[in-house]
Amino acid sequence: MESKLPSSKFVDQLVVPGDVILDLSNLSTQTIKLGGGLRQDGDSISVMKAGKLRFTKPNKYWVETSQKRYVPSVGDNVLGVVMDTKPENFIVDIKGPALAFLPVLSFEGGTRRNIPKFEAGTLLYLRVVSANIGMNPELSCMDANGKAAEYGILKEGYMFESSTGLSRMLLSSPPHLVLEGLGKKLSFEIAVGINGRFWVNASQASTVILVGNAIQKSESLSLVQQKIYLEKVLKSIQ
Repeated sequence: MESKLPSSKFVDQLVVPGDVILDLSNLSTQTIKLGGGLRQDGDSISVMKAGKLRFTKPNKYWVETSQKRYVPSVGDNVLGVVMDTKPENFIVDIKGPALAFLPVLSFEGGTRRNIPKFEAGTLLYLRVVSANIGMNPELSCMDANGKAAEYGILKEGYMFESSTGLSRMLLSSPPHLVLEGLGKKLSFEIAVGINGRFWVNASQASTVILVGNAIQKSESLSLVQQKIYLEKVLKSIQ
């Protein structure tokens, strides 16, 4: 008979280094997968990094850390701010350890004749195409098929800073509770970068501020608290 995977009472709770989240002594045949922030000491699974303990079926546990610093990875969608323009590259801040390069031809149909002109401070939605340790990451404004798709300049609106943990929650499935609830009631556009930034645009500035602030606040709330908070926000805009 296969033993049932024990659940941890710490799931979705804040944990700190040294916390023992699982005792494996009563676990026989079923294995568990450990993600970042956890380690196994004999029959104990303990915490190495402070954050929220997360679990996904069938058997994976990890600690979600709300780090501000983003570590680039190939395939990531990010929000970047143009810092400078050089002959071959735009220099872009993606909130990582180093500035990133966006080659001037990394646009759909890009040629020397139609290189875009970006002022410093221009906000772009981009894809990471190269991310090697010790080198500046390389970006693109095209998808894997060479099409612009959703990438490019984000006009108007406002960019909000967040942790990378919140970014992942906004991009996760099922949808983020507060974001989904606001989307049913209000009309706005949103672009989320996995690098701890999101952009909101709407016809009214008050909507942009309300949505951005509500999303930022949601990070520190449990699911139950998010539901209560969402109801309060929705009532205020009726």
